Amino acid sequence: MARILITSALPYINGIKHLGNLVGSQLPSDAYARFMRARGHEVMLICATDEHGTPAELAAAKAGKPVEEFCREMWQVQKDIADGFRLSFDHFGRSSSARNHALTQHFAGRLADAGLIEEVSEKQVYSRADGRFLPDRYIEGTCPNCGYDKARGDQCENCTKQLDPTDLINPHSAISGSTDLEVRETKHLYLRQSQMRAKLTAWIESKTDWPVLTTSIAKKWLNDGDGLQDRGITRDLDWGVPVKRGAQDWPGMEGKVFYVWFDAPIEYIAATAEWADAQGLPDSAWQRWWREDMGAEDVRYVEFMAKDNIPFHTLTFPSTIMGSGEPWKLVDYIKGFNWLLYEGGKFSTSQGRGVFMDQALEILPSDYWRWWLLSNAPESADSDFTWESFQTGVNKDLADVLGNFVSRVTKFCRSKFGETVPEGGAYGPAEQAVIEAIAPRLAAYERHMEAIEIRKAAAELRAIWVIGNEYLQAAAPWALYKTDPEAAAACVRFALNLIRLYAVLSRPFIPDAAAAMLDAMKADDSWPEDTGAALSALPAGHGFTVPDNLFAKIDDARRVELEERFGGRD
Repeated sequence: MARILITSALPYINGIKHLGNLVGSQLPSDAYARFMRARGHEVMLICATDEHGTPAELAAAKAGKPVEEFCREMWQVQKDIADGFRLSFDHFGRSSSARNHALTQHFAGRLADAGLIEEVSEKQVYSRADGRFLPDRYIEGTCPNCGYDKARGDQCENCTKQLDPTDLINPHSAISGSTDLEVRETKHLYLRQSQMRAKLTAWIESKTDWPVLTTSIAKKWLNDGDGLQDRGITRDLDWGVPVKRGAQDWPGMEGKVFYVWFDAPIEYIAATAEWADAQGLPDSAWQRWWREDMGAEDVRYVEFMAKDNIPFHTLTFPSTIMGSGEPWKLVDYIKGFNWLLYEGGKFSTSQGRGVFMDQALEILPSDYWRWWLLSNAPESADSDFTWESFQTGVNKDLADVLGNFVSRVTKFCRSKFGETVPEGGAYGPAEQAVIEAIAPRLAAYERHMEAIEIRKAAAELRAIWVIGNEYLQAAAPWALYKTDPEAAAACVRFALNLIRLYAVLSRPFIPDAAAAMLDAMKADDSWPEDTGAALSALPAGHGFTVPDNLFAKIDDARRVELEERFGGRD
């Protein structure tokens, strides 16, 4: 049994996320965690809301609420949505927690002691209209690299180029819209990432199994231009982790907070400590996941995130961990994802374009979304959500292939043999052929899931469903029953066992449907170590029930309605 620590990128607290955010980190991390738990491994799946920084303050101001209250309410909203999508986090924490405050301040103190933090006097934009310095995200303007006119002062969402506020063309305050800005001098702390470049390079070069997307982005930041740059880790904000050097005040840093990108990854550790607190467990319970001197040396740590987060998790967070000089667990594998597009363009809250997570759950149950998103995950390139593709995935894969198989088998058995697995007959060449066809597919499915190749795993799972359909169509027990009831009984017994197998294999992708199938079969969820044995797990006489229809089809009229509803406003 392995021990696997899994973290999903933290969703920002400033609003409800769209389907691209879901498939870019949270959903695949859940599928991987569910698979690893099913294989008998000890898993810790951690996520949290990212609550600090400009987006939280701006969103709270827009909502007319104190930022603490806004964040508390939005945490509950995001937690409820995560539950709605059946995301099986062991803990869903908050980066504003006392644990994260203490750990962030601890790491800052260790880095300062190691000479890896420098106090820098710098020029920063000050808004006379707002009477304050404007941190990076409080400034918007035109990106000098790509011309996008809504770039923020830290990074352009359009081209992902890292920016300083003073780089922007035609900058204005995101608070008041004022262009009455001037540059004044202020003092901030910088993480001396440049001093860690050689160590980071050696570490990244050692990760020969990482996805190309992950390593290419990390190496670009390491080597482009002047190479890895030092990074400011403090901001002039009210809301955040107050700047301290460990438990001590930091002279000259009064009234400042740590930059959200410094404290947010530390929340992975803090949220695990929050989990232990919530369980009434001692510190050793979380430290065994994170401290290599306290049991974490045998942990495999896997991170999930969209590509815009990769630089911070391959460079800034590892610099923090390594630079502390303490034996914290470094990530073993980073699964990066490209973008999910919506009908060829971007999701947009302001334009009403695309489906957001709360809307999705109002339209259809979570399994419908989980299946399409995971089977079309943007792993090697961007993916494009279209309603036509979604309709096809639901109707053909879920309704026609899996749902129809379950319905036909259970209803036919009930009508001819009652609600027990029928006796009589024996498996023959047709059943053996199915076992031999499924076995390599199952092995491939396991390999792909272990390698976190989500789309390939989904393709193998669907192929396993198809094998059962083709068998049922060829065996035709409804016709066979008229001439050879015993043979028909064996066929149905085999098909009922296929339902149980499908339920177990499908749980990482469609947990609700899988649970319904297992409940109907009154079966356990043990993973199949041997395909033949797995397809004899339900003996003759074993009771079952006929489940409700697992999946409803999406008709063309409904598809058109949804296309129009979420197509955006001109």
